[in-house]
Amino acid sequence: MREQVAASRTGHVGAGAKGRAGVSVQRPAARRTRPAAQKSPRQKSFAWKSALVYFPLVLKVLLAASLGVLAFVGYRTAVSASFFKVKTVDVEGASRASREEIRADVLRLSNAGVWQADLEAIAGELRSLPWVRDAVVSRVLPAGLRVRVTEREPRVIARTAAGRLVWVDDDGVMLGAASPGEQDFFVRGIEESRSDEALKQNRERVRAATELARDWAQAGLARRVSEVNLEDLRDVRVQLAGDDAAVEVRLGHEDFAKRFRQALEVLDAQRQTPRGPYIICVDVSQGKRAVVATGNVAHPRPNDGGDAEASEQQAPDAARGAGQTARPTATKYEKKSERRPGKADEKKADAAHANDAAALRPRRVN
Repeated sequence: MREQVAASRTGHVGAGAKGRAGVSVQRPAARRTRPAAQKSPRQKSFAWKSALVYFPLVLKVLLAASLGVLAFVGYRTAVSASFFKVKTVDVEGASRASREEIRADVLRLSNAGVWQADLEAIAGELRSLPWVRDAVVSRVLPAGLRVRVTEREPRVIARTAAGRLVWVDDDGVMLGAASPGEQDFFVRGIEESRSDEALKQNRERVRAATELARDWAQAGLARRVSEVNLEDLRDVRVQLAGDDAAVEVRLGHEDFAKRFRQALEVLDAQRQTPRGPYIICVDVSQGKRAVVATGNVAHPRPNDGGDAEASEQQAPDAARGAGQTARPTATKYEKKSERRPGKADEKKADAAHANDAAALRPRRVN
């Protein structure tokens, strides 16, 4: 055994020496790769089982998506069906506003049906109607809508720039037409625009007119007023009615009711004086002091016998005698009795009378 082993080693060494000498070199043979091992049927079965775990989840997602599509299609079909077409409109709370006009606007804005009707848009459109302050719209299935209306309350009658008489509410919003007999007086100067600044000014104007109307009604003075000019809230003016229709009262910007009573007291006292028929304005805008302005337009007063025509003829002569011209004159009045003429005035009057008598006395002729 030892000899065989030694021989094999010697031969291996000799071959190595021979190879170095360049005779021949034997390269090692290439290794053969093993073919890939195929999966066993057991492994394939395990992969399918792993995939089957997600199948219920995928099925649920597909089912939910299908149901969503079906629900959407069904909803679209239902809301567009004639079954949900708006057929009835119930209007509540409308006494001055036109129910027919409200129904017509609701039907016009709800053509898409009960489900697709924009309730807020319909309510906003109804708020633009004259008598409607607020509106709430709700659905009444299957084919109806309900409208609850809050109306505006008329406060005073205003005269527009075109000369029409209309009711206005607390915000100065113009409502329906009015007739002169519905209230004792009307207001001038209400802004017709709907801007924020105009609405703010109109609220102040209506508040002032409401306070005046309440005070005048309590004092029984409302029938002496024809109109109130509130165009400038710093210079409120009142035009009187009846026999004083040509007289204007200037109240200023505050204490309207108190100053108006003061102006009427001054006017009534001055009516008993010779310049009474020529009064055209009583200014109490300063508060404590009243200024009476007169003009050349006389207001005839019947005499004791009821002869108004004679008064009219005497008025121009009285005006010329008193020095009245076309220019109005103002007189300060301080709530005292009319100033009596002094002795100097009496002497002048006596002298003038004596001169007239001398002129009429016949002269002696030689």
